[in-house]
Amino acid sequence: MKIICVFPFLVTGTVAFTTRTMKSRTIHQLRMADSGEENVLNKYSRCLTEPKSQGASQAMLYATGLKEEDMGKPQVGVCSVWFEGNPCNMHLLDLSEKVKSGVEDSSCVGYRFNTIGVSDGISMGTTGMRFSLQSRDIIADSIETTMSAQWYDGLIALPGCDKNMPGTVMAMGRLNRPSIMVYGGTIRAGKQPSNGATLDIVSAFQSYGEYIYDKISEEERREITQHACPGQGACGGMYTANTMATAIEALGMSLPYSSSSPADSQEKIDECVAAGAAMKRLLEMDLKPRDIMTKASFENALKMVMVTGGSTNAVLHLIAMSRSLQNPDAAITIDDVQRISDMTPFLADLKPSGKYVMEDVQNIGGTPGVIKFMIDNDLFDGDQMTVTGKTHKENLEDLNHPGLTPGQEIIRPLSNPIKSTGHLQIMYGNLCPGGGVAKITGKEGETFTGTARVYDSEPAMMTGLENKEIQAGDVVIIRYEGPKGAPGLPEMLTPTSAIMGAGLGDKVALLTDGRFSGGSHGFCIGHITPEAQVGGPIALVKNGDPIRIDARSESRTIDLLISDEEWEKRRKAFVPPKLRATFGTLFKYIQSVSTASEGCVTDELGTGSVSEIAAAAPKTPAMAELENKIADLEAQIQALKSKEAVS
Repeated sequence: MKIICVFPFLVTGTVAFTTRTMKSRTIHQLRMADSGEENVLNKYSRCLTEPKSQGASQAMLYATGLKEEDMGKPQVGVCSVWFEGNPCNMHLLDLSEKVKSGVEDSSCVGYRFNTIGVSDGISMGTTGMRFSLQSRDIIADSIETTMSAQWYDGLIALPGCDKNMPGTVMAMGRLNRPSIMVYGGTIRAGKQPSNGATLDIVSAFQSYGEYIYDKISEEERREITQHACPGQGACGGMYTANTMATAIEALGMSLPYSSSSPADSQEKIDECVAAGAAMKRLLEMDLKPRDIMTKASFENALKMVMVTGGSTNAVLHLIAMSRSLQNPDAAITIDDVQRISDMTPFLADLKPSGKYVMEDVQNIGGTPGVIKFMIDNDLFDGDQMTVTGKTHKENLEDLNHPGLTPGQEIIRPLSNPIKSTGHLQIMYGNLCPGGGVAKITGKEGETFTGTARVYDSEPAMMTGLENKEIQAGDVVIIRYEGPKGAPGLPEMLTPTSAIMGAGLGDKVALLTDGRFSGGSHGFCIGHITPEAQVGGPIALVKNGDPIRIDARSESRTIDLLISDEEWEKRRKAFVPPKLRATFGTLFKYIQSVSTASEGCVTDELGTGSVSEIAAAAPKTPAMAELENKIADLEAQIQALKSKEAVS
């Protein structure tokens, strides 16, 4: 039999994202192996291992250690996002060896390969953070490249730090071959020797603000930084890494407990070994990412983010992951995020705004326990498929999961939520007509009116804080930190942590066209679109301008309270600054990246102009109120002029 190997997208050409359609297969079709229908497990690798014309390919595979009896086995790529210089990733090479062992025990060939990574925690507050978000897309690109060029039949990816998780899943969506994500796991909590206080990475960030505002000594600051991170694993609270891991487990793309088992636990090692058998099952069923990642499964992921109080970055990444499927029926938008937020309560008392960390969640039933709780309370669709080859409900039945531990205090009952709706709010208004993302837990209030204090970069804001320029009542704006302006949409954990440490967390609001970290808390709104670099309204704000923020679910607006005439005057005077990157990888990123509201994807064309985005945005109540006041004043002035003319 002649083997013909082609990639569909190379034959049919590029199809626009908004027009391609794809229908999910039925459960019967997915489980065709059970009914005796033919299914080829090595449908990709056989393009190299079977044709006599590919003798050179086969010779090189023999050189890697394969025997003749291995040539017919399915080949599984085992990709670890390993590098030594980050606790989130430093153990992943060892875990990948466990995965490979499980793959080989399941009569498959396991080939390990690596991809790049960036430590958000280490690069935070420096220009290195400009490279963080683009690493997500480079991870997706590099996995797609290796998997495609090497013709592997399945993919098991081991990510650790924030951008790793969505990057690997985006690659899975593009490739659409049987795939599993094995999360590297969460770090254990740290402990401060002098007082026994529980520490984590945010403790280290906040110690700087505490120090410069004379709340702790230099010795205490040093002690915190030396003991905040006790070993391997991703940052312990419901920060971006754990947010994305739990969301992806809810999405169905990882095995049960993957997101809650600690990095150094026996459970994590067992999961790595079990991934091999799970992959063999996926290959037998021909169950692929586009069968699992449906619109309903993305809604499950969003609901998990809302219940657990997850990071604003989930909005950016889940949108990008959904777009990687090239299926408009499965894609989510910022308006879907708001819809899910409106119907889902915030229940988890987890850091950064709460008390507990991910290790504590594992001890009360893990992520499967949270999923069971959500299913039992009609907050989760348990009939969605997962990488076990079974639905969430079936997984829980197989585990005989008893549910969350009675008396636990981490996940509140529906009768006593932290917030009755989700903590993530999609903001609009004349300052962000293309959208913005707020993380409002309820502890910081839902409205804020103040005057602008504008900084054109994160370092400038930090200098302002050190000089104690920032005062209660300020709306602090950090701009030119967007996907094109920074470039790279860097995270702002250093400023928010310093603000909290300085005791200003409930006294100021922060707005940025960059991002806030999963560890950020306080009155923070990021992803402001359009960004300053392209002439978005945030570029036109001046010090002292009045700004009204209304993050209540029925409003969700950010308005700069100036007249239309003043807006137009400032627009005409605006001149964009020179790009901060004019060569290299960041320059390439500037040319291809979409807006934050579109997930900052780099493999699509077409973003609306600033004027188009602004024109499509509705007029907010605050602006209507301002315009009415201006009209009243103009009428009064005209009446006075008429009266003077008569007299």
